[in-house]
Amino acid sequence: MTSMAYLVLEDGTVFRGQAFGARAAVTGEVVFNTSMTGYQEALTDPSYAGQVLVMTYPIQGNYGTNARDNESRRVQVSGFVAREHCEAPSHRLLTASLDAYLAERGVPGISGVDTRALTRRLRSAGVMMGAITQDESPEQALRRLQDLPRYGSVDLVPEVSSPRPFAWPPEGAYSPPDLSPELKHRLVVVDLGVKYNIMRCLRLLGCDVMAVPAKTDAEAILALHPDGVVLSPGPGDPALLDYAVRTVAGLLGRTPLMGICLGHQVAAEALGARTYKLKFGHRGANHPVRDRLSGRIHITSQNHGYAVDGDRLPAAVEVSHEHLNDGTIEGLVHREVPMMTIQYHSEASPGPLDNMYLFERFLDLVAAEKGR
Repeated sequence: MTSMAYLVLEDGTVFRGQAFGARAAVTGEVVFNTSMTGYQEALTDPSYAGQVLVMTYPIQGNYGTNARDNESRRVQVSGFVAREHCEAPSHRLLTASLDAYLAERGVPGISGVDTRALTRRLRSAGVMMGAITQDESPEQALRRLQDLPRYGSVDLVPEVSSPRPFAWPPEGAYSPPDLSPELKHRLVVVDLGVKYNIMRCLRLLGCDVMAVPAKTDAEAILALHPDGVVLSPGPGDPALLDYAVRTVAGLLGRTPLMGICLGHQVAAEALGARTYKLKFGHRGANHPVRDRLSGRIHITSQNHGYAVDGDRLPAAVEVSHEHLNDGTIEGLVHREVPMMTIQYHSEASPGPLDNMYLFERFLDLVAAEKGR
């Protein structure tokens, strides 16, 4: 027997549906993702920490869950919203249903929601805080919601970053057969909320990869003698990450740098730029981006609610990529030091595989610097 649940938005809008997953009351910023598949990767993406995730594709859970598709050590979303939740999944790798997977990890879901109407509301009004609840009235949930801090006021990175360094692969992470046994480069990943597939892709390209906690300073990173440093994606407002900005400032010009998503925004702040919050963000696997360096257009996987304001970028920094839907900055390159950044997820998972070339471009920077 399913029980009734509510999704309550901060503007008082209420969506009624059926509960699945854990029986719990949660709050978070309500955001939508337009990917057609990949719900398990999205659920475990640390960039969704502190958020209630709405999938616009109408059916979720149809292929269940498995041990291979986790992108971090736990489910990161606060709650999950679907139009229809499949109770009879089928897939050769299936180990548990979506319902059981969420229930075991203490995360509630709500199905039977008109996700088209919900998405239209978020697109017109902008993302807003919301609550999923089963054991209280919508009015009680709204009062509780109004007393809680807003998403953008909390530094969520320490919650998702590993408390200690770890090498790839960490225990429990899927690692494919090694296609590049020769380790050519040693890379350090600053874990602001790293997805496993970033480290997996770098390992497949012949890199010895180690992740360090988000608050590791520049001197401690350089003491590991990296050939290059990757600034990972992660959740929240980059303006709150003074410690990460200081780290990047201490690394600029001393080792090749690649910033991805939140790492891109932090690098921009270290260069003197500012960031701003998007109305409803870019989340999905179908975002068109132009690579200005090659002229090619790529379909990209994205998950971010903030963007870089280019007005205060120094003259030595060039915009390398732009979003074709709204013109926002999607990548930077530095003309004087080995640094490049990208706003979207070059490792996909889920999403198109167009953008692995960016890791190869970064490794060319690494190799050039080593050759000097």
